Amino acid sequence: MSARFEGRSVVVTGAGSGIGRAVARLFAAEGARVLALDLGASVEETAATNGAIIPMRGDAGSETDVAAMVAAAVDRHGGLDILCANAGISGGMAGLFEQCAEDWETLLRVNLIGPFLAIKHGAKAMLDAGRPGAIVCTASVAGLRAGAGGPAYSASKAGVINLVQTSAQQLTGTGIRVNAVCPGLIETGMTQAVYDAARAKGREASIGQLNPLKRGGAPREIANAIAFLASEEASYVNGQALVVDGGLSTSHPFSKPRVLGETTF
Repeated sequence: MSARFEGRSVVVTGAGSGIGRAVARLFAAEGARVLALDLGASVEETAATNGAIIPMRGDAGSETDVAAMVAAAVDRHGGLDILCANAGISGGMAGLFEQCAEDWETLLRVNLIGPFLAIKHGAKAMLDAGRPGAIVCTASVAGLRAGAGGPAYSASKAGVINLVQTSAQQLTGTGIRVNAVCPGLIETGMTQAVYDAARAKGREASIGQLNPLKRGGAPREIANAIAFLASEEASYVNGQALVVDGGLSTSHPFSKPRVLGETTF
């Protein structure tokens, strides 16, 4: 294992499972000192595998918690070099007429306001220390076009992509890079029901059938992309959304749209 991040101070939100857990463990394995944040107790399990990971309970959509997270990283590790704003919720596949404003508010608070808060407080810590840094936000292919998520989720992830672009411009001249990764279908807690249902019906081979690789992805594959964006190997990559979806978004795969009032079987 290489040590691309030897001695670096890293924060990862949504680190209790899935992509966030894979990211925290990958950075730690490559020499970083990681503060892993999650609302759930599962973040303790993420940290159990490596003493370089410090677990912290907190809400990635709360400004108080995000500010405390960044302050803790600075206090424990002497600064902040890399921040991965990964926390997110799906909101399910409910349609426009099946959700209320409160549903959208809850989802946008975590998925879009959360990354904004991470960038705001993380970049400020980097600036105060006079050090360059890298911020990577987890967006989604659902933020690129319709068909990969519900309306609220898709809108939130489109917002993350634009937030990354805007933030990169706002941080001009600071040496702080801001990028996003856009995962396709990845087996995580968010998509577990899809995987479980396919396996129960003996249709596991159909998972990911719409992309050219004909399979779903693994959290480690997204973690690898995030690590690249955070590393010196991506030193000239800024304000970009790196798509990691097996090629799904290279085309417009067809799926019959759901008609309002239609019964599905």
